Amino acid sequence: MTAQSAFDLIFRNALLRGAADPMDIGVTRGRITAIEPTLACEAAEVDVGGRLALPGFVDSHIHLDKACLLGRCGHDHGSVSEAIRALSEMKKGFSVEDVYARGARVLERAIVHGTTRMRTHVEIDPRIGLRGFEAVKALKRDYAWAIDLSLCVFPQEGLTNDPGSEELLIQALRDGGEVIGGCPYTDTDPNAHLARIFDLAEAFDLDVDLHLDFDLDPSWWHLDEVCRQTERRNYGGRVAIGHATKLSALPPERLRAATAQLAKAGVAVTVLPATDLYLMGREATHNAPRGLTLAHKLAADGVLCSIATNNVLNPFTPFGDASLLRMANFYANVAHASVNDFDTCLDLVTELPARLMNLGDYGIKVGNPADLIVLDTQDSRFAVAELPDVAMGFKSGRQTFARQRPTVFRPGS
Repeated sequence: MTAQSAFDLIFRNALLRGAADPMDIGVTRGRITAIEPTLACEAAEVDVGGRLALPGFVDSHIHLDKACLLGRCGHDHGSVSEAIRALSEMKKGFSVEDVYARGARVLERAIVHGTTRMRTHVEIDPRIGLRGFEAVKALKRDYAWAIDLSLCVFPQEGLTNDPGSEELLIQALRDGGEVIGGCPYTDTDPNAHLARIFDLAEAFDLDVDLHLDFDLDPSWWHLDEVCRQTERRNYGGRVAIGHATKLSALPPERLRAATAQLAKAGVAVTVLPATDLYLMGREATHNAPRGLTLAHKLAADGVLCSIATNNVLNPFTPFGDASLLRMANFYANVAHASVNDFDTCLDLVTELPARLMNLGDYGIKVGNPADLIVLDTQDSRFAVAELPDVAMGFKSGRQTFARQRPTVFRPGS
């Protein structure tokens, strides 16, 4: 038993991943200062009750600026290009207030589902200007009490072929953009697009997060150029690619080669199950391909991976509740993950996306912020399998939400 008088808060009986027995977690001024079996101290207490405590889910790829649009778009969109065209027209009418309101709706769902860190991609081009960026900057500020929001600015509809986009992109980078993204498959000169994105990343010393290879034709791709740029600029560990559905269409020998290439270059992969499954293979008449890159298998072979939300209730994905635990369960089902892979599937929405985002202060560790959530389970292996309730959450030691256990009313009760 350790006695200390400096704790502001103690979490009692918290089960940590990999631990056999519950621990106490001492918090001082919003940071974890002790993790021991028994802490003796007069301080406010939260009894976790032997349930699983996690540092929160990490959503490494989401689009808050174009969420919650189903009521506006008619939704007859069955391909990536059709979804892009639909959004291109709609975003001309987006206001700062509109983007803020829709983004806040998704953020609040994410918070009560246990997400504590998030990277949102924000479109920058002459049609939306900086209105979406200004709205998401305000969301970052206004929701900092519950979630750390990182802004990745990117040109969705090309760069070299879209005059005015680069100037707006640079303006956003000077005004708070924290990561730079790209979308080379929408540009008439994909390699020049990539080169310019990497140029800007170096100039502003920012990580890169790209939309890449989003179809099922493995006869061509931009992965080679991304790996080449990454290695040439010594940017390993600072580059991620989202979707990469072409990898799901590769035969085993080509997939092994691509996996080795990604691992060697230090390029991470974010799989976006809801969008990838919805948009890929729609033209098939039978035996439709899933179009889902197997993140847990890539991770086992040395590629840093995550799974994330991407879109919520819009032409790219007409589903979603911003629950990463549900997304991990969905992924595990569709990816034919074995029971032995369930812990890795949990890693794909916690530890691994935190590494992808280079979050040095993530985790329930002494010295880190006291950000944690409590799942209503006693075994991390069952978190993905049974989708337990996320019972409560804390940011820097302050409670951000609570969910009451359902009550079953038996006859005569």
